[in-house]
Amino acid sequence: MGRIFVSAGHGGTEGGRNDPGAIAGGTTEAQQMILLRDVIVPELRSRGLEVFSVPDTLSLRESIGWINARGKSGDVAIEIHADAAPNPDVRGATAFYISGNNERKKHGDLVLLSLIRRLPQLPSRGSRPDTATGVGRLGFCRDISLPSLLLEVGFITSPEDRSLIINRRRDMALGIVDGIEAWSREISGTKTPTNRYASIGILINKQTYGEQGILINNNAFIPIDLVDRLGIELSQVNQLRLVDYQGVVYVKAAELREFTITVGWDNDTRSVVLSSITQICPGSIDRIMGRGNTSEVQLIMFLKANNESASDQFPDLPKLYREEAATEGVNYDIAFTQMCLTTNFLRFGGDVKSSQNNFANLGAVGGSGTATFPSAQIGVRAHIQHLKAYASLEPLVQDMVDPRFRFVTRGVAPLVEQLSGRWSSDAEYGRKVLAILRRLYESAGLA
Repeated sequence: MGRIFVSAGHGGTEGGRNDPGAIAGGTTEAQQMILLRDVIVPELRSRGLEVFSVPDTLSLRESIGWINARGKSGDVAIEIHADAAPNPDVRGATAFYISGNNERKKHGDLVLLSLIRRLPQLPSRGSRPDTATGVGRLGFCRDISLPSLLLEVGFITSPEDRSLIINRRRDMALGIVDGIEAWSREISGTKTPTNRYASIGILINKQTYGEQGILINNNAFIPIDLVDRLGIELSQVNQLRLVDYQGVVYVKAAELREFTITVGWDNDTRSVVLSSITQICPGSIDRIMGRGNTSEVQLIMFLKANNESASDQFPDLPKLYREEAATEGVNYDIAFTQMCLTTNFLRFGGDVKSSQNNFANLGAVGGSGTATFPSAQIGVRAHIQHLKAYASLEPLVQDMVDPRFRFVTRGVAPLVEQLSGRWSSDAEYGRKVLAILRRLYESAGLA
């Protein structure tokens, strides 16, 4: 059988500082995952399996490099987390896998089923593609050369889940071990012969490409010359997966989602399906000032697909975002997806209540908490004005309702990713907004 790499997911950062992960109930995600990992690893070894425990001092980037430097064909890698949620009622386990890989989804289902069998009190949230996360990608799922899964064993912010993680640690570990062992055996029994990869077709914008791609661990790779033809500058991307095979350099197709390329799979033709978001001008997708590309109906359907009851309290919100953003020259698609991220698709939770009509976590003046607006329209208008403050030097068209407009250094962030560390302390904030924006364009058929 192949070997198994297990990561507790927290402990180190790029700067060498300790990363506690989520914090709740007097404990930290890092502490609990390390304790859980320290039960999983000996149990796997007791079953005759060879296991590597990823050092806790490594950052995510370093952990990925550490695994890739040691991994061999037939090995698998798993990372365990216990995330936070704005609502303490949110609970359950989830297995995240690289989007579009149906076999990896099956492996996630296998691990989850084994966990729930040992711990039936823990709800299963199912296996989900990494594109369903806020950032739109998970490095542990995408950048590791081995078959890999990220397992959320529950939410540490949920009292029920936290109790299971702490008080039923061994049962939880045994369930995870059962699943990892079954997964490892399946991988070892069906692994691809060394240095021989299956060929696959390539469809780009509904046209057959003249060259073929290859499958590596059931991930589609395409020739680098196709990437060049798409006008993508790969040198700007960190942690890109490149492979030399039979004299050709290949790139993992899923990485092209960073460049407004949708990536899918056609089972009938065994082809990776690539589509460029052609209706959106190149270079404009992340520019805050501009016009949107979606219709009101497309915004409504996207919101409804992510929260069935989202329109109950705010039925006119898509219309308001289109109208208010157009008045100030702001891209309403960007503003709308920022609202989706901030409010968790109008579920709210945390410090901001739905009654505040504050859709972008705008602060009040004088350190008096988050702002409250008299209506949804004024709340949307304040959001649009705050975006314009960051992205433009132009004066406002409407009367100022944004309480913090005058405190922003005008024009400092014309691009979405420049909002990171400004609008939010989250260094990934801009990328999270763009990840939802790309999902919106895919759902609207703008690809």
